Amino acid sequence: MRSRRARLLALALVVAAVVTIAGVATGGVLVERGRQTRLAVAMTGGDPERAMTSIMRYGCAACHQIPGAKAPGGRAAPSLSGLSDRIYLGGVAENSPDNLVRWIVDPKQFSRKTAMPVTGIREAEARDIAAYLYRQR
Repeated sequence: MRSRRARLLALALVVAAVVTIAGVATGGVLVERGRQTRLAVAMTGGDPERAMTSIMRYGCAACHQIPGAKAPGGRAAPSLSGLSDRIYLGGVAENSPDNLVRWIVDPKQFSRKTAMPVTGIREAEARDIAAYLYRQR
């Protein structure tokens, strides 16, 4: 009887330790995600939580592979994963929050030869998308 209780107690302790470790790891991820979100919002003035609606409405994910987008994109244009780590946008503009917003609104102002269309997206929506993309790591 004692060995069964000891085994159950040991199992309970292992489960408690795993749950604790998972909670700490998850908490760390959430803290980092919050930090990235605050930074992206401060950089762009946008709201990354509103971005996916615009990403889908304007067809961004039809051409680009975008983290979190439920669309089969990525065949006509580069993946936007890791955009915050890039030096240039479209190979022609310095990667900065203002340039990214301007690129999303009117990429032709940077390069007449870009295949990216002018979609009619408004600046506020572009700021949301920029915040979303800069939040991704």
